[in-house]
Amino acid sequence: MKATISNYFRAKRFVFFKALLEDMMQSGKKIKILDIGGTEDYWINQGLDLGENIEIVLLNLYKTDVKTPGFTSIKGDATNLEGIADKSFDLVYSNSVIEHLFTLEQQEKMAKETRRVGKSYFIQTPNKYFPIEPHWVFPFFQFLPFRVQVFLTQHFNLGHIPKAENKERAISLVKEVRLLSKKEFVGMFKGSQLFTEKFLGLNKSFAVYQIEK
Repeated sequence: MKATISNYFRAKRFVFFKALLEDMMQSGKKIKILDIGGTEDYWINQGLDLGENIEIVLLNLYKTDVKTPGFTSIKGDATNLEGIADKSFDLVYSNSVIEHLFTLEQQEKMAKETRRVGKSYFIQTPNKYFPIEPHWVFPFFQFLPFRVQVFLTQHFNLGHIPKAENKERAISLVKEVRLLSKKEFVGMFKGSQLFTEKFLGLNKSFAVYQIEK
């Protein structure tokens, strides 16, 4: 059920993104996309036809094997895209990655690098103030005392987070996720436009985007 709901919102978001991408492609030029934290399967499952006009570079902490023409995988750090020239990508894309960078400073570094290497961007993250924390899928988990978060993570399988094998691992998992408020997120991407996903009238997640046509 949790996966079905996540897939529903992911697909709905991608429909919006695809319309933006199609506008970019009106010029007829090849579009080079850097997907920070993405996978080949993600794009294939969304039904995007790369054809000859789209190239997607997947950037993760580890290089992975790709099978589909048009995809490339590279190793890299979202907070320091050294070796990638300014504005060398037509579009930087990232889905639910920026909240996994431990600190506000690291998140700001990713935002800065995104704006540096991309002519355009589309970056999504969950809303800190949505009642159900999206990783542990637990009501108001993000507002519980740190020690309670660690205890729950160490002793239970919650949402998408399997029970940690020890306290140290639980601490690491809890520290890794720092959800962003709308104000923080928009502030990192000044001048961008905002796409808001809603569930039962509440803001579930946000995507900031800026598209150069």
